[in-house]
Amino acid sequence: MGTKTSTKQNIGVGLAVLAVGACAGPVDLENEAWSDSEFDFGQDIIAFESQRDGNREIYVMAADASDGINLTNHDAADGDVAWSPDGSQIVFASNRDGNTEIYVMHADGSEVTRLTNDPAIDRFPAWSPDGSRIAFSSDRDGDTEIYVMNPDGSGVVALTDDPAEDAEPAWLSDGSRIVFFSTRSGNGDIWSMNADGSDLDNLTDDPAFDSAPATSARTLGGSGLISFVSDRAGGNMDIYTMNPDGSDWRRITTEDADDFDSAWATDGGLLVFDSYREGNWDIYLIEPAGTNTIRLTTHVGDDESPAWRP
Repeated sequence: MGTKTSTKQNIGVGLAVLAVGACAGPVDLENEAWSDSEFDFGQDIIAFESQRDGNREIYVMAADASDGINLTNHDAADGDVAWSPDGSQIVFASNRDGNTEIYVMHADGSEVTRLTNDPAIDRFPAWSPDGSRIAFSSDRDGDTEIYVMNPDGSGVVALTDDPAEDAEPAWLSDGSRIVFFSTRSGNGDIWSMNADGSDLDNLTDDPAFDSAPATSARTLGGSGLISFVSDRAGGNMDIYTMNPDGSDWRRITTEDADDFDSAWATDGGLLVFDSYREGNWDIYLIEPAGTNTIRLTTHVGDDESPAWRP
């Protein structure tokens, strides 16, 4: 979290603090149309982080962006949102207690509970598909590694142990493996490992900068697909997809602006992502084939890191 540059390419700085087709017409989200008390939590919703209220908060909005609400309403920086498999809870990172820790709350923002309690920076939580574990990244051992813990914060176990930076974990939909960002190959790549940290595999292995993996539902076949961002086409970051073994990668966005932070709709039929294509970070929808892009948010405050509720 924290203020992101227009490229978001320096993931290391981001860890240090909290800090394509033609686009359809945007929905007006200047907050006048949004209710603070009558939001329908039973509908299809997307969580995201936004600075539209002056600091980084967690919001949810309808999947068509017709309504939304601020869940956190806190002076601290809140972000890195991820859903529980049943959609009833949101796990997130916040510096509200002085350093960046991981918290959980109900989907309506109630009953916030702190899960980690360490002077290190804990970020990027990701709930396992069976709900039994939460993966996250932390520099508590001197460099950034991937850890897992129980949903109540107990039983923390390190999965990686490398001087390089390991971060941004995401579970395959069958829970068998975790994909993550790592610099252990000398540049940013997407790696995969068994859920116990064994059998490491570099999926992208490309001179380009690849980061921000996200996984689709199993409904797309096998263990689903992986989306990620890369500058391999040159110049700016775009959204790509690939199979869980790293094969058949495809470029999804082609705009001359940075696209980042993708997440999949529950049925795998849409990707939601954030983009700097209009001069600040806004949230968009796109089909996995790269068609029918729709801009969801238009606020002057940055809207980023969307996560579709299961």
